Amino acid sequence: MPTLDTSAQPSLDDMRELMDNADCLISQSEVELALDRMADEITRDLGDKLPVFYCVMNGGLITTGHLLTRLGFPVEVDYLHATRYRGGIRGGELFWRVSPEVPMAGRHVVIVDDILDEGATLAAILDYCREAGAASISTAVLVDKQHERKAVPGLKADYCSLEVADRYVFGFGMDYKGYWRNAPGIYAPKGL
Repeated sequence: MPTLDTSAQPSLDDMRELMDNADCLISQSEVELALDRMADEITRDLGDKLPVFYCVMNGGLITTGHLLTRLGFPVEVDYLHATRYRGGIRGGELFWRVSPEVPMAGRHVVIVDDILDEGATLAAILDYCREAGAASISTAVLVDKQHERKAVPGLKADYCSLEVADRYVFGFGMDYKGYWRNAPGIYAPKGL
């Protein structure tokens, strides 16, 4: 069983053991189908709007990349980096690393992230978009974690095709101690 000490730098053996023993909650093929559904919904709603997509780094990188290639209309792309995890497995205070460069004022904005967990990061980003004068704001997340601890009661993503139980998850953009964002599905460590 991998060490669950959140302060120690994991070893290669730790990370391999973690994956070898992880539960696959959502396969890569299920993720691909979910992204197809999300792209269809976004195309229906925003295909005539010239929206700007903001990837929430680092978690949203893989979801954004896979989602954008499914959209058959012109979009502008930027990124922002706001995090509560900073390499750990428990969220803390919101930390802004990078603000977006493309102005949001008067634009149809789509925020793309990997997961809606408690939603404190997403809520802060949405406030930022409102203050920046976005014409409309939509959210697209790959996974919605099912629990009652949302930062804003009733917070939901506008576009989301997958749900997971209240477990720590990694893969397809989500990490475990900074690793395994590249796992081709969605996994949960044993015991978490």
